[in-house]
Order: sequence, then structure tokens, then C-alpha cells
Amino acid sequence: MTEAGGARGAVDTDETVGTDESGPSALRTTNRALVLDLLGRSEPLSRSELTRRTGLSRSTVSSIVKELMTEGHLAETSGEPAPKGTGRPPTRLTLAGDPRVLVGVDIGHRHVRVAVSDLASDILSEREVAYDVDREPAPPTLDLTAKMVRECLAEAGADESRVVGVGMGVPGPIDPRTGTIVSPILPGWVTLQPSVELADRIGLDVRTDNDANVGALGELVHGAARGHDDVIYVKVAGGIGAGLILAGRLHRGVTGIAGEIGHVRLDDDGPVCRCGNRGCLETQVAAPRLVELLRPAYGVELDVERMLALSRAEDAGVNRIFDDAGRAIGRVLADLSNHLNPAVIVVGGAVGVSPSLLRGIRDSVARYAQPDTASALRVIPGSLGEHAGVMGALALAKDVPAVAGLPTAADHRSA
Repeated sequence: MTEAGGARGAVDTDETVGTDESGPSALRTTNRALVLDLLGRSEPLSRSELTRRTGLSRSTVSSIVKELMTEGHLAETSGEPAPKGTGRPPTRLTLAGDPRVLVGVDIGHRHVRVAVSDLASDILSEREVAYDVDREPAPPTLDLTAKMVRECLAEAGADESRVVGVGMGVPGPIDPRTGTIVSPILPGWVTLQPSVELADRIGLDVRTDNDANVGALGELVHGAARGHDDVIYVKVAGGIGAGLILAGRLHRGVTGIAGEIGHVRLDDDGPVCRCGNRGCLETQVAAPRLVELLRPAYGVELDVERMLALSRAEDAGVNRIFDDAGRAIGRVLADLSNHLNPAVIVVGGAVGVSPSLLRGIRDSVARYAQPDTASALRVIPGSLGEHAGVMGALALAKDVPAVAGLPTAADHRSA
């Protein structure tokens, strides 16, 4: 469905119920289904919001709503209280019966996180497990994920019949045409269709995308990128990746590898990267590399959490490393910004929370981007932190406009 042009499939000629013996006309049936589908995938909506989002006329929406309420398919709920002196609060419409839920799955390099929310994306239950996804085969990872989905649904008091959709982010590029992992950066997952594999385990259809794309979607719908149509979201964690929002839509590229900035080559003689090249950005500035650089001075027990704590305490050595890393990332982002001319760069991920890293990125973007590009661009921290992935996965499940048309497990299985 789309916000600006109405929902996909909307057809409206100010239609009325057909008068033949077969009942409502085909057009009426289509528009009823459109209203029910929209309300089944969104928070409660007013009649005016239904009119705007479906692209149907006000009279058609009013007639369909009245009909569906009479049949018991819809219920009214009060909206937010109106300001004093401005009249009654608006009434909103939702499907009658048990409330619907969304399922979001965030699989990172070192964790699996699952959340169940209502249709407004308010979390009802959530679980996270530390897990070495890079080193474990895909089947046990997805078995664990399916178990967590079932546990979260039970905790939220919901069963599978109430699930509108399931969204999942994985730490590797997904070919949107086939749903397969297309890069060797996630060993044991190449050629796998994660959405199909999880769908087979939980009995629900699943929509899947790369974790950086899903993080970008989370910040676009719920976080720091709200209100912007052209955004670069960069995730700095166990790997480096970017999610691109262009003209309000996620941009994946032909094979799903758009935004893989972690594999821009900076040094032809550098260390071998897990992608198979040498000297990639990720080999210099991803979290494991930063820990490795600091351990000679801070001890072998240093890990990412301790490194971030030292950064927050303004440790000079740690922040020097973060600043250097930010400048390297910013150099790559400056080139990308020259091509895309975004409004904002949103920095997220476990390491992206470092103020020193953010300052380094800002300095490099200001120095290396074209002046007109840099002057129109802000580099800002993400507001969702490590929850960007799961919030984006919930947006995938909801099929928000930015991901309209992204295939699901059922689409890939039928193909």
C-alpha cells in the first residue's frame, strides 16, 4: 500500500452496491477487501485516514464502513482526546475481535532478537539471546529463532491466527528476486532462503531483508529518519553496512547488495576480508578490529561492551581509535553522498553510539563531500540504538509503504 497514491489495487468510481441478484458488485467486493486489508495491517484509523490511504472517495469509504460495522467486521474506538474547546475526540476504526499482532526478528552477527507488537508497533513481548550466528550453521539458528517466536507469541497472549505478518533482518545481503543469501560474508547461509526456512518452522509467511536495510527502515518509520525521503543509514557493529532510502523507498539494487559499504576496498595490500577481497573498510573499522587494535594497551579481556564504556568515560586512547574509524567510514560515506545527495546520514549499530566515532564521520563528510552536498546534509545518531533492527523488522511485517512490493516467503516458494 502507498500513502500518496492510495493503496495498491484501489479502484473507485463512487461505486454503490450492485442491484443484481448476485449481491455486491465485483468493484464493491474489491473495495471492501481493500478497507479490511488496510485495517488488518495498521493501527486504528479514522474515516478520513481510510479515505486518504485507500484513495477511495469519502462517500465510498463511509458506505463501506457502515456496511462492515453492521455485519460485525469493524469496531469503533476513541482516539486521542481533542484539545479543549475543539470538539469530541475522533473515532477510529479497527477490525472486530481479537487484536492483531506483528512479529519482528532481528538476527545479527552475535545475537537473535524477537519481538511481538500490536499494529501500532508497541512492543508486547521481546526476547534476546546472545548467539554466534557467524559460526553456527543456519538450521540451528533458525530453529532457535522459531522457538523464540513461539515463546514471544505465548507471552503476548496471541496465537498464529492473530499474526498479520512476520518481518526478519539477517546479517547478509538478500537477492530480492530469489530470497537467497548472495554473499559469502555469512558462512553456511549462502543460497539459503531464510524467509522460506523460517516460514516452514513457524507456519507463517515471512518477509526478509538485509540487517542494514531493516535498520534503515526502523529509523525511517520510528526513529531519527522520520520525515525524510532520502537517507543513508550506516550500521557500525560486527560488520559495516548501509541501508539506502531513496525517494521514500528502500533501495536494494538488482541483486540486493546496494549499500554494502563495508566491502569498499581501501588498501590493495590489506588483510583478507571475509568477502574474499583485501583491505575492505570492514577489515579496518568493524568492532572486532577495533577491539584487536586496543587490546595491547587495555588487556586481552577487553570486549566491545568495555570498549564502549571507556569511550563514554572519555578515555583518550579508545576515543582516538573511534575517531580514526569514524574518519575512515566518513570518507566512504562522503563519496556515497556525492552520488545520492541525501538529507541525512543516520549512524547506528553497537559501535555507532560512540560520540567520537560520530564526530569522525562528520569531519570526513564535511571535508570530502562536495560543498553543496555537505551543506544540505546532516549526520545524526540513530534514536533506536540496537532496537533499530527489530523495529524495522516489525515495519517489514506491517508492509509499510517504504517496502511495498518486497516478496515474501510464499512468493519465493512459488517462484
